[in-house]
Amino acid sequence: MLIETLAAAASAAPQNKFGIAEVLFPGGKPAWIPLTTFTILLIMSVGSFFILFTKWAEQAKLMKQYQSLTAFWRAASMRDGAAKLEKNSAWRQIVDDGLSAEDAAGKMDESESHDWMHNSLARSEASINSKLAGGLPFLATVGATAPFIGLFGTVVGIYGALINIGIAGSASIDKVAGPVGEALIMTALGLLVAVPAVLAYNYLQARNKRIAELLTGFSTDVLANLASKGVVKPAVPAAPAAKPAAPAAAPAKK
Repeated sequence: MLIETLAAAASAAPQNKFGIAEVLFPGGKPAWIPLTTFTILLIMSVGSFFILFTKWAEQAKLMKQYQSLTAFWRAASMRDGAAKLEKNSAWRQIVDDGLSAEDAAGKMDESESHDWMHNSLARSEASINSKLAGGLPFLATVGATAPFIGLFGTVVGIYGALINIGIAGSASIDKVAGPVGEALIMTALGLLVAVPAVLAYNYLQARNKRIAELLTGFSTDVLANLASKGVVKPAVPAAPAAKPAAPAAAPAKK
């Protein structure tokens, strides 16, 4: 008896005909402009989070590789130290470019060779920074345009709602509030896409700035080392002392 009463009450309750599904598929048919707007916002959102996670992982890898520079500077020579750096890493790229520039500078006088090595390292550093900045313009574009794309969907939705109200000849609150509220969903979606993109842009940009400072410092140290023929090196902590060998066990007494 109770189950029958609850079922009857549920069937008698008014069905919610408003929501994002009704905005995109009013009456079961696709509304192409809202649907296109929603698709664009969805692509922007997925792209923003993809860039956030991939760039964060790239930055984290660079910062982890930076810890190996201590072993690099402890090496007897820069060529020996290069072997201690991970291949294809940004830090290895700077060292390799510096060594290549040193080989080419051997045919120049002292002033020209210093300028040549400095410019080669600067180009290498700029190339790494450019790679790190990849994807950030997309985040900036999403943050700047997503609210307006959502607003466009809202304007189109309200326009369609007003036309339908005019055709129906009724402007009661139940006829106006639902369609207008549905249209405002697109503005909310635009903001929902834009805000994370802006936050991600600022976060990644700050980390890139920190990495750029580390790259500049390392590049300067490499140049000083090459120009001084290996004499100048940054101060690094001494290698940890080896643990003393365990004392030999005393011979067993017979």
